[in-house]
Amino acid sequence: MRSSKYFPNAVVFDEMSTPVGGLKIIASEEWLYAIFWGHESVIHIPRSQNCSVIIETKRQLYEYFFGARTSFDLPLMPLGTRFQMKVWQALCDIPYGQTISYGEQAKRIGDKNKARAVGMANGQNPISIVIPCHRVIGSNGQLTGFGGGLDNKAWLLMHEQRKGALI
Repeated sequence: MRSSKYFPNAVVFDEMSTPVGGLKIIASEEWLYAIFWGHESVIHIPRSQNCSVIIETKRQLYEYFFGARTSFDLPLMPLGTRFQMKVWQALCDIPYGQTISYGEQAKRIGDKNKARAVGMANGQNPISIVIPCHRVIGSNGQLTGFGGGLDNKAWLLMHEQRKGALI
C-alpha cells in the first residue's frame, strides 16, 4: 500500500467510479500527484470536488473508459526517486494497446539486468492508468503484479485491445 503522507499540504482528493472500481484522485490546483485504487487510504488529505486538476483528470479518465481517449494530457507530478522517475517516464512511452515485458522496460531505460528493480518501481507508480504500468507484463506473456489487482490489469489491457470500442 502506498502512503499519502508525502504529498504537499495543498493537495486535495476526490473519488470517482470506473469500470475497474473506485479511484481516488490526489491533486493540487497545479499538479496531479496520484491516482490511488479504492482500497488505498488517503488519510489526512481533505476532500474537494472543486479542484480544477481533479475535474480535468476525471473528464479524461471518463473519455479513456468510454473509448474516446488513448492518451492523457494532464500536469503530472509523480513523487519518487530518480530511478523511479526514469522507470515511470518509460511507461509513458508504451503505446496504447501494446505491452512490453519488465526486461524490455529495463533495457529501454539502459540496463537490461534491472528487470526486478523496474518491477518494484512500477509497483510504486503513483498515477495509475495515466502512467500505464498495466502495459508491462511478464517475459512469458503472463500478467504479473498490479496495484489494482490482476483482474483490473486484464480489463485495462482488453479495453485497450478493443481500440476504442465503447464499454
